[in-house]
Amino acid sequence: MAEDGAPIGVFDSGVGGLSVLREIRTLLPHEDLLYVADSGRAPWGDKPIDEVRSWSLDIASFLTARGAKAIVIACNVGTAAAAEAVRAALSVPVVAMEPAVKPAAEATRSGVVGILTTVGTSESDRFRSLLERYGSRATVVTQPAPGLVEQVEAGDVTGPRTRALVERYTKPFKDAGADTIVLGCTHYPFLKDVIAEVVGSDVTLIDTGPAIARQLQRVLEGRNLLNPRPEIGTVRFWSSGDLGVARRVIPALYGAAASVEPFPDGRPG
Repeated sequence: MAEDGAPIGVFDSGVGGLSVLREIRTLLPHEDLLYVADSGRAPWGDKPIDEVRSWSLDIASFLTARGAKAIVIACNVGTAAAAEAVRAALSVPVVAMEPAVKPAAEATRSGVVGILTTVGTSESDRFRSLLERYGSRATVVTQPAPGLVEQVEAGDVTGPRTRALVERYTKPFKDAGADTIVLGCTHYPFLKDVIAEVVGSDVTLIDTGPAIARQLQRVLEGRNLLNPRPEIGTVRFWSSGDLGVARRVIPALYGAAASVEPFPDGRPG
């Protein structure tokens, strides 16, 4: 049985889940955190579902082997491909995420919602189910955005190529009159500033990171697993990608100093 002093494990296809990790750190400052960025195989959105499921299971096992009392799948593609399998394989609670279609449909004033997403998420059964349940409440324009994940992975969140991609992918939203845009990938919150510049201040951008942090808090409270100590928690990082890049990008995106260890080929142990 997990103890309240044990760490929380968080993983993503790469550095995008750091946007979720920051929200967890803000809401639950006393928790120890473990983060795995599978940047060596990012993006997951164009990979076969069975491979993403296998990788997710390996990473979750790696984190629980290091004592994680809960797992957060900070990745929409990982959730779609592997949430059920990870829950079935582990005895600890698993918090997963999905694009915020419902809150966007409730928030829109124009009746048009844009969803900026990855190819993998847009083609998943889980996403189609979300649209069937909540898409009737608004006109939904879905736009896969190949290339944006790679820009964030490289740490380029404001450069001209990134801006050009944002302009291309948000144009269908502007043309349709969307006043609400869902950031349907955890990498995209790091592009909030440039997206806001391109679409204008009257368009609401919805990021699911804060909601995931609150859900994690509820789950831990329900199981008496919140860390009771007064000290600020620690955080450890692993990356399966180029360590030189990871050691530059992860601290920049996380907003604090970070020592990044090599992730051992997706294998637990």
